[in-house]
Amino acid sequence: MTDWRGKRYWLVGASDGLGEALAGVLSRAGAEVVLSARSEDKLQAVADSLPGKARVVSLDVSDNDSVIAAAQAVGDIDGVVHLAGVYWPFGAKEWDAGQANAMADVNFTGLVRVMGQVVPKMVQKDDGHIVVISSLAGLRGMPGSIGYAASTAGTMSLVECMYADLRKTGVKVQVANPGFIKTRLSAKNDFNMPFLMEPEDAAREVFEHMNTGAFKKSFPWAPSLMLRLRQFLPDGIYYRLFR
Repeated sequence: MTDWRGKRYWLVGASDGLGEALAGVLSRAGAEVVLSARSEDKLQAVADSLPGKARVVSLDVSDNDSVIAAAQAVGDIDGVVHLAGVYWPFGAKEWDAGQANAMADVNFTGLVRVMGQVVPKMVQKDDGHIVVISSLAGLRGMPGSIGYAASTAGTMSLVECMYADLRKTGVKVQVANPGFIKTRLSAKNDFNMPFLMEPEDAAREVFEHMNTGAFKKSFPWAPSLMLRLRQFLPDGIYYRLFR
């Protein structure tokens, strides 16, 4: 078990949902947390609710100047958890260019912007902890998921590249791929969401992962197993089953 006392973690995307819940878990474990997102009022409310030391630094991951300024304001950190994301459910027949562009820009390119400010510093000092929250949706393309599945697939690939490059250094890289979590984003879905998790339960899963040396964790177990197995299905079978 990691000793979190005195550690300083930057949570990007911490104003609600999983980010807010994970901030609580880390704070109770003794870590100092720096909370970032676009809404300063929401972040301050989260910070005020935490038992430990917390600081608010607002940023917009879709704005590179904002990310650079936020990283400078945050200063030295022991670790970063990237949770920022947006989501709208629609398929190619109902393509919304604005929403698709936003998902690509926030979910994937936003991560690239943040990592561009964090990774070089960690590499230079040969120490640090990077945790990226992706999604089971990125494991393979599916109907009605233009933008989201593609952006999370890109996120997974980026983290795999970082892990391949940094696994024999002092920089620890991890990714967590949750299924459905009860948040304002999943509330947009009008279909059944099996194994829907509360943010607090998902946060405990992520925190348990952060205490291990493992690279990747996909959860809950049952849907993650099913979705990982579908990667090996031939296209003809897969697209009939998941139409």
